[in-house]
Amino acid sequence: MKSLAAIALAATAGVSLFFAAPAVEAGNYERVPAARLDIANDATVETAVFAGGCFWGVEAVFERVKGVKSAVSGFAGGHVINPSYRQVTRGGTGHAEAVRVIFDPRVVSYAELLQVYFSVIADPTQLNRQGPDVGEHYRTAFFPMNKAQDKVARAYIRQLGAAGIYNKPIVTRIEKYRGFHNAENYHQDFMVKNPNHPYIVQHDAPKVRALVRLFPAKVS
Repeated sequence: MKSLAAIALAATAGVSLFFAAPAVEAGNYERVPAARLDIANDATVETAVFAGGCFWGVEAVFERVKGVKSAVSGFAGGHVINPSYRQVTRGGTGHAEAVRVIFDPRVVSYAELLQVYFSVIADPTQLNRQGPDVGEHYRTAFFPMNKAQDKVARAYIRQLGAAGIYNKPIVTRIEKYRGFHNAENYHQDFMVKNPNHPYIVQHDAPKVRALVRLFPAKVS
C-alpha cells in the first residue's frame, strides 16, 4: 500500500493509482447510542477539532452535517508550527491529521457531532492507525476547546466503553488543544474535487453513505 503522502502527491500530478485493499462497505457502520451528557450552548458559533485518520473522510462527513458551517483539513496536537503535509506524514512532529469544525450548536451539538464521529468516521479501537493508514499522525483524538467539550467527550467515551459497544477498548485520546494548522489547499474539499479518486471511493465515500443512512435528519 502506498503511503497517503504518495497518494496525495500523485493525485495532484494526475497519476492513476490502484489499491489491493478491499473496499469498505457502508453496511459495516452502526449507529452508536447518543451521548447521555449533552451540554447546551446558546451561542451561534462553536469550534471543535477532531482527528480520525485521513482528514479527507473526516472533513467529507462533517461538512455534510446540518448545522456545520465549515470543515477544514489540517493538523493538531504537535509541536511544530505550520507543518507541511510531508513533515507530518514522515512522523516526528507529534501532529495528527485533524479537521476543524465550525458549527451552530443550536442546530447540532458537540455531543451529536461525537455520535456521528463514533458511528461513521473512525474506529476508536485502532491505535495509531485507521484502516490502511498507519502511524501516530493517523490516531483518533479530540482536542476540546473548552471545559464543556472536555467533559462531554470524556463522559461519552466512558459511556460507550461501559456499554460494551466495541469488542476492544477505546483508545481515542483527549489531548490539550495547542492550535490548529491548515493543510495545503489541495487537501481542502478533496472528496468534492476528486470523487473518483481510488482512496475516496474505497475508504471515504462509504462513510458519507453511512451518514445519510444512519442520520438522515442530520444531513444538510
